[in-house]
Amino acid sequence: MSEHAFDWTVPHTDERTTRRPARPGDDPFYDAPDDLARLVPGAIVRSRQVRVAFLGLVTQRRLTAWQLAYRSTDLHGRAEVAVTTVLVPREHDPKRPQQLVAYQCAIDAVSDRCFPSYALRPGARAWGALPQFELMIIAGLLDKGYVVSLCDHEGRNGYFAAPREPGYRVLDGIRAATAYPPTGMTRDTPVGLIGYSGGGMASAWAAEMARDYAPEIPIVGAVLGSPVGDPGEAFIKLNGGLNAGLPALVVSGLRHAYPGLGEIVRRHTHADGIRRLDRLQEMTTVEAVVRYAFDDFDDFVDPPLADVLAEPEVIEVFDDLRLGVAAPQCPVLVLQSVHDQIIDVADVDGQVARYVEAGVEVSYVRDRLSEHISLMILGLPTMLTWLERRFQQDPAPVTTRTRTVTSTALSPRAWPGFVRMLGAAAKTATGRAG
Repeated sequence: MSEHAFDWTVPHTDERTTRRPARPGDDPFYDAPDDLARLVPGAIVRSRQVRVAFLGLVTQRRLTAWQLAYRSTDLHGRAEVAVTTVLVPREHDPKRPQQLVAYQCAIDAVSDRCFPSYALRPGARAWGALPQFELMIIAGLLDKGYVVSLCDHEGRNGYFAAPREPGYRVLDGIRAATAYPPTGMTRDTPVGLIGYSGGGMASAWAAEMARDYAPEIPIVGAVLGSPVGDPGEAFIKLNGGLNAGLPALVVSGLRHAYPGLGEIVRRHTHADGIRRLDRLQEMTTVEAVVRYAFDDFDDFVDPPLADVLAEPEVIEVFDDLRLGVAAPQCPVLVLQSVHDQIIDVADVDGQVARYVEAGVEVSYVRDRLSEHISLMILGLPTMLTWLERRFQQDPAPVTTRTRTVTSTALSPRAWPGFVRMLGAAAKTATGRAG
């Protein structure tokens, strides 16, 4: 296949009746064909129709879900297979102009149990996987009539916080979704990017990579909720605290992506520390945060952690993870809590400053009366309204500025959004999303 257009000769299956899905590591749907490197990025390898369920239990019967396996690119420029789950609302009319939202879930784990292509299916054993809860948010997008693409942006190996490659996978997932005939989309279909926390970080990489990797995709705007900004700094600040499991997950995965980092870990980490990193590869996000709260890497390395972090190989990785080096060409909204206990506002300030310096149209809203988890809900109407205006090609320009507000939830313009959000959540809980 040499074009992005869908080839009906590729393998297609219908797995809506599958009782319990196989995990991605055991599912041949995710396997690469022998000629993968010959395909263009975004070319569809195979497809299947699946069902989606809230918490793996409540099947959503009003929407149509397709999974597409397609050719993408990893951190080191090698061809790989990536997967996206495309959700189509019930009232979808493929003859009408479509709008696509690429929603990046907060996978925030190494385990493939947390990939949306698995965690959102009926029977998935994924307790503690964040994408299962995000389905309530995704339902709000479906209610607005958007087609939604949910990419497994960490790749098959689950390299949480890896740079660049999440953007490649998201963008190639968009290419695949817009080339798939049942969606009614084309290459000209306008696209919005949105995600929060780990999903905000992946959305940032997609926005940053689009200019050079996929300039043909008509991205109308990118919403980056608490997008991390500087994962290296986040590691240092979270280590030893309540959320110490998060930086441990990052190291657990990235030691395999960066050979130099892997060698540092092997050389300086005690046997107990290595066992902990290995166990993290099977944990969901919630499991890791609960089980490794207040763990300190200093207790598992020799010499002291400060000396390990000063190693050139570690500094090189931390520099590579930092966002804001490339400039998105689309307008950007960044939303961040001033009192975020997981993502330091200073790190997001830095990311935004780098965007502004590069001439990006970026609106930055800092919220005082929230923390990391609550802002995802309280800021949702603001994020969705901003994105909707970009799809409408609002003649009002995006103003490059930073605002610190008491709370985005206090704006009367946000209140109808909360009503719609509650309605979408109720539909999800009763199996009627879409």
